[in-house]
Amino acid sequence: MTDHSDLEPVRAPLPVGAAPRRPTRQVQVEWGGRIVRVGGDAPVVVQSMTNTDTVDAIATAIQVKELAQAGSELVRITVNTPEAAREVPAIREQLDRMGVSVPLVGDFHYNGHKLLGQFPECAQALSKYRINPGNMGGGKKRDDNFAQMIEVACRYEKPVRIGVNWGSLDHELMARMMDDNSKRAQPWDAQAVMRDALVVSAISNARRAEELGLSPNGIVLSCKVSHVQDLITVYRDLSARCDYPLHLGLTEAGMGSKGIVASTAALAVLLQQGIGDTIRISLTPEPGGDRTREVIVAQEILQSMGLRAFTPMVVACPGCGRTSSTVFQELADSIQAYLRRQMPVWKTRYPGVETMNVAVMGCVVNGPGESRHADIGISLPGTGEIPSAPVYIDGERSVTLKGDSIAEEFQLIVEQYVERRYGAGNQ
Repeated sequence: MTDHSDLEPVRAPLPVGAAPRRPTRQVQVEWGGRIVRVGGDAPVVVQSMTNTDTVDAIATAIQVKELAQAGSELVRITVNTPEAAREVPAIREQLDRMGVSVPLVGDFHYNGHKLLGQFPECAQALSKYRINPGNMGGGKKRDDNFAQMIEVACRYEKPVRIGVNWGSLDHELMARMMDDNSKRAQPWDAQAVMRDALVVSAISNARRAEELGLSPNGIVLSCKVSHVQDLITVYRDLSARCDYPLHLGLTEAGMGSKGIVASTAALAVLLQQGIGDTIRISLTPEPGGDRTREVIVAQEILQSMGLRAFTPMVVACPGCGRTSSTVFQELADSIQAYLRRQMPVWKTRYPGVETMNVAVMGCVVNGPGESRHADIGISLPGTGEIPSAPVYIDGERSVTLKGDSIAEEFQLIVEQYVERRYGAGNQ
């Protein structure tokens, strides 16, 4: 007999889950009675951004509504011209009429100091300002422009995100740090200096904002780059050197699967280490693509990691030679789409339903086991198997479906299960 004594556990099981969240200050982003808390003990917040021309107030308000309905808790809009700034109050008013209370974040570059000063209605309609100190001029001009924006934020009691980006890093700071680096006994490589400059820029500008009168509880920081390993390193450094809440995002992540994979790879590592208080997935949409996809990806990252729950999750097998039929693929797709469509109603009617797990499996190898582990699951017949589909509810075999209406019958069973388990009489 083989001796396995050396494999017996000699210590406690390894912990499962992300590290405790890094302690930070808490920032409140508000509109009307809606308060979105960022940092502190608040859950990680999902953020997105419109890609409409802000001058088109109706189109922008419609896209903000779509993003908010998809689950974006903050929505950023571009404010780059006087015409755009003039329309921000109209966008806010249109959203309020539609019953959409999501706070708006104004994205400012180059001329933000002028726009906020010239259009006080815009400054008031926004709930937060995003400031990039790297594109506000140089020297005293940069300091004055930054000070003007912070003064407006203080006047209207608005929080700010000081967002440093490696594509628009303060050239004077970078040059100075490169000079200092050349005097080191062992100089760093240029990429390391750039990463350090991002962190120094973010923290020094945050401290400057505090000196100008902005509350420490009104500042969020970000340092965005487009390479995964650089982003992880920058945020680990930033998180160790300050206690401001941090906004995570891989900038210019790209299109399709590349953008999703790169963003997930970077953000998952940081979130697992307890770093990050808001996230945005900066996907380049395909022509005519749905902007809400970035919201769904952000939610799925957080839910897959067990950090938040937004909608019931569907477990489905990838398929193999045992599952030549496409029935289980079609059922998994239709059930997943159905669950997401139902959530705007379900989240208020059935508290807790977002944590439900559904399994749609394609054959008898792992199907019954996965179905038993789910709250509700179905194991469809694979190639050559008996044409029947057992349904499991809370770990027990409940019913076996047969015939051409399996999909419709299973959806009805899911509806009944949700009502029975999460309905008002069962809370």
